[in-house]
Amino acid sequence: MSYYDESIPQLTKMLRNLSAWLDVATAHAEARGFDPEILLSSRLVPDQWPLSRQIQASCDAAKFIAARLSDTSAPEHPDDESTLDELRARIASTCAYLEGFSAADLEGAGELELFLPFLQGGSVMAPDYLREFALPNFYFHVTTAYAILRHNGVSLGKQAYIGSMNIKPPPG
Repeated sequence: MSYYDESIPQLTKMLRNLSAWLDVATAHAEARGFDPEILLSSRLVPDQWPLSRQIQASCDAAKFIAARLSDTSAPEHPDDESTLDELRARIASTCAYLEGFSAADLEGAGELELFLPFLQGGSVMAPDYLREFALPNFYFHVTTAYAILRHNGVSLGKQAYIGSMNIKPPPG
């Protein structure tokens, strides 16, 4: 599989799942008579980022994977979204950015040496970055957003998390 296949389609799928979870969360809040925007400040523990920041971090992780594996610059976001609609727009914008990539854009990613700000002068090869940091970091924030919503009673199950699969029909 290519670096594209290992990243872009799945990142996009999970961000779309996240957006769908926000729709379920909105319906949940409205059915129970509270403002869905309250969920944005929810967190699992006091020292953890709230839901809004988990969503922003999910989008950032996805866009940085695409940018770094293609040796390009990621779009900047000011992280000032304060409503569910603004966060949905951020997710949609990130998905549109990801959909602008093709497999050809990530060819050669295996040879890239990345110098990332948080490595304090060190570097990492792109395959190690993807496998050891970028994908786990992305899934950490997506999963935490999911857990915050579940913790607040939003009815999301495993299928909502996993989403669709490319299933081939049985032979014959």
